[in-house]
Formats: sequence, C-alpha cells, structure tokens
Amino acid sequence: MSAPPRELLVSADDAGTRLDAFVSARAGMSRAAAAKLIAAGSVLVDGRAATKSLRVEDAMRVSVSIPEHESAVPQAEEIPVRVVFEDEHLLVVSKPAGLVVHPAPGHSSGTLVNALLARAGGAPAGGDAERPGIVHRLDAGTSGLMIVAKDEATHAALTDALAARAVTRVYLALVEGIPDTATTTIDAPIGRSTRDRKKMAVVAGGRSAVTEITVLERLPDTALVEARPITGRTSTGALIELDDPLPQDLAAALEAARTRS
Repeated sequence: MSAPPRELLVSADDAGTRLDAFVSARAGMSRAAAAKLIAAGSVLVDGRAATKSLRVEDAMRVSVSIPEHESAVPQAEEIPVRVVFEDEHLLVVSKPAGLVVHPAPGHSSGTLVNALLARAGGAPAGGDAERPGIVHRLDAGTSGLMIVAKDEATHAALTDALAARAVTRVYLALVEGIPDTATTTIDAPIGRSTRDRKKMAVVAGGRSAVTEITVLERLPDTALVEARPITGRTSTGALIELDDPLPQDLAAALEAARTRS
C-alpha cells in the first residue's frame, strides 16, 4: 500500500535539475531511494512516468507515491524548541544547529516536526503528513528562524510567497579569511558535491546561484558576513567560492574569534 501521493510543483529555481535529484531534495530522501521510486513507476511528471535523468521544467507537477512501510506519520516528542512568534495561523521558531527539520529515511525521529507536534499551543499542519506545516528548509547544521504553518490555507499561502520570492532570506556566517571588498555579488555554479552527494558545492555544470555578500565585522583571521541569496538556492556554495568554510555553531565561533582579537 502507499500513502496519498505527494504533489510537488517545480519552481523556476528547480528548473534544469534531474528528476531523481529534485525528488530527493523535495521529498526528503536519498537520491538512490528517489531513483528506485522512479524506476518503479511511483513518480509521475505531469501525469506520466519518466526516467530519473529527466530535467524538470518550471511549473511541472511531480507526483510521488511512497510505499506505506517507507512513509510514517511523525510522532510527537518532547524536544525543547523556542517559539519567537505565534498567532492562529503560523509559528516562527528558532531552529538550533544540529536539529533536523523533518523525518526522512534514516532519520525518523528527534526532528523539529516531532518537537512541534508535542506543543500544547498549536501543532503544525498543512502540506504533507510526513512534514506537516513545513514550507522551507534549513540544513541540519544551520541555525535560524523558520516559518511553520498551522493550517492548510496558510501552508498554501506561504508556499506561494516563497515561490514568488516575496520572502527575503538573510544568513549570517563566520568565515575563515576576510573578503577583499565590503560587499560583493557571487554568481557560482552550484550542484551536488562530487565528494559527498549530501552536500552542495561549486561544481562545473552546476546551476547559477547568485548571492550578495556584505562584510559586517572583520576579525584577525575571520569575518562575520551577511549572505542574501538572490536565486533562492543554497548559499553555502557561494562562500566556498571564496574558500571560506562555515563553522556550524556561529555564536560560539564568533565569541571565540572576538576573544582572540
């Protein structure tokens, strides 16, 4: 048996991505698992079966049917999470570094979704049963604010706003080395790392990812920068273009850097 199909809409930012990579990223599974579903005919593109190498196009609709034994409704778990804003429609939560956003194959519990389901003040809702209320992602190693819907209408409205780039995303990062200029715009080809397929990197043949970088504070060996993704794609790779690896715990790393100065 299968759970109800997950309906995924291809955005302009996703255009040109291989189908298996698109399903992997959007459905929260490994690329191998996505390829297996495609080969089994469990993934339809605009109502038709497709190959894993298909390059998806803007506005395509991808339907993903996941077998019941591979699709589990997340359970409530008592995990501390800080809510910075809440009304009857949505939550804004502060996700710490190290916390996975939603359950996925190989990581079925201990996620932000599990934590939110245990809240007495209103549980997340809308969208897929496996990731209720979730409309955007943060990597497990990234801390930051996340908007979570509490009903289907709000989930749909937030999803549309993000697709239309009506929501501005701003990241802070402590980087090793200091950029030459106070502000710069990086246009780098981003794709899956050839060394670790779970990570993104600057690779030949990747899709253009434009990020605006502003230096906020200079320290002896590091710099605190603000990164504003323009294309909506992951911005970590843009900083790799500057050869600046990102530490996961920004607050601790920044405090240590300031202590050294």
